[in-house]
Amino acid sequence: MNNFKKKIFDGFDTDVWHRLKNTNKPILIYGMGNGADKIISVFESYGIEYDDVFASDGFVRGHSYRGKTVLSYSQACEKYGDGFDVVVSFGTRLPDVMERIYALEKKHEVFAPDVPVAPDEIFCEEYFDAHEKELEYANSLFADEKSSLIFEDIIRYKLTGKLCYLKSTEVPEKEADKIINSEKYRVYADIGAYNGDTVRKYLDLCPNLKEIYAMEPDKRNFCKLCEYATRESRAKINALNFAAGASDGDAEFSSSGNRNSSKSSNGSFEHKTVTVEQRRPDSVIPYADFIKYDVEGAEYEALCGSERLIKEYKPDLLVSMYHKSSDTYSLPILVHKLMPDASLYLRRLPYIPAWDLNLYAINK
Repeated sequence: MNNFKKKIFDGFDTDVWHRLKNTNKPILIYGMGNGADKIISVFESYGIEYDDVFASDGFVRGHSYRGKTVLSYSQACEKYGDGFDVVVSFGTRLPDVMERIYALEKKHEVFAPDVPVAPDEIFCEEYFDAHEKELEYANSLFADEKSSLIFEDIIRYKLTGKLCYLKSTEVPEKEADKIINSEKYRVYADIGAYNGDTVRKYLDLCPNLKEIYAMEPDKRNFCKLCEYATRESRAKINALNFAAGASDGDAEFSSSGNRNSSKSSNGSFEHKTVTVEQRRPDSVIPYADFIKYDVEGAEYEALCGSERLIKEYKPDLLVSMYHKSSDTYSLPILVHKLMPDASLYLRRLPYIPAWDLNLYAINK
C-alpha cells in the first residue's frame, strides 16, 4: 500500500459495499424512490440483501415499495430493536432533515452510500486502486490546505458512506462565496441555468454584472428562465436553449422539467427522452469573465467546448464536481490543463450525500 492510499484508508479497511455485504445486522433502507432504486441496483451487483424499508415517523401512509410495506422509524425499532444498519437513500440540504439523519447515529450504524448522479462507475476500493495516481495528482493541484482536506475526506466518504466525512467537508455558502472575485465580473455565463436561480444569486452577489449568457436545454426550465429574464432589469440576460457539450450537433436528453434534467451517456433515461440542440459554449457565448458549469454530468464535455473562452479571456470558473465518480479527478486535472496559472479551490455546501461540491478556478 503506497503512502496516498495508506493516508486515505487510515481508520478503515474496506468500502461500504463490502462492509454491508459482510454485516450480521439487518439492513434497512431509509427512503424510497429513485435514490433507493440506484442503491438496490448496486446491492444486487454485490449480492447484498436488505431486510426492510422505512420512512420518518409521520410520513408513512400505508406505502409499499418493491413489494415491502414501508415501516415508520418507530415500527422499525419495534421490529428490530436498535441493532440494524441504516442506509440513507435520498438527498437533502434541509437542516432539520439532515439533523434527523445525523441523530440516527446515536443508535445505529448509518451509511449514505455514494451512487453517481449521472451514469458512471461506483467509487469503491477497486475504483480507487484503478485511479489512485490520478486522484493523488488531482489532490496536488489545490491552492490551499482546506481544499486538499476536503478532497481527501470526500474520497473517504465515497469509499465508506460514513456521515462523519460529509460533516467535516461542510462549508457555509457565504464562506464559499468569498472565493470568487465578485466585484470584478461584468459578464457571467451560466452553463446549466435551470430557471435562473443561480443567475439571481450572482446578480445579488456581483454588483457590476451587465450581461449574462444563460444556457438551459430543458424546454420547461427554459420557459421559466425566459419569463424571469423579461422581468430582470439589473442586467441583460441572453437565454440560450441549448445543451452544452464538446461539439455542435444534436443530443439525446432526459426532459424532467427540474434541475436534474440531463443528457445520457448510456441511453438510459428515467424521464421522457427528447432530441435537443447541443452547442459548444465557445460557439454561442462571445465573452465571459465568470462561468459556472452545472450540467448534471456533462461538465467535462462542456469545459472542453469552452476552450476558446477559457484560454482567450481567462474567466474565473465554478464547476460542479459531484455528478460522476470520475469528476473527482478528471475535472481538476482538466481545469488545470486549460488554466495552468489559475488557483484551484474546493468547497462543499451542507448536503447529504456529497452534493454541492464545487471546484473554483480563480485567476491571480
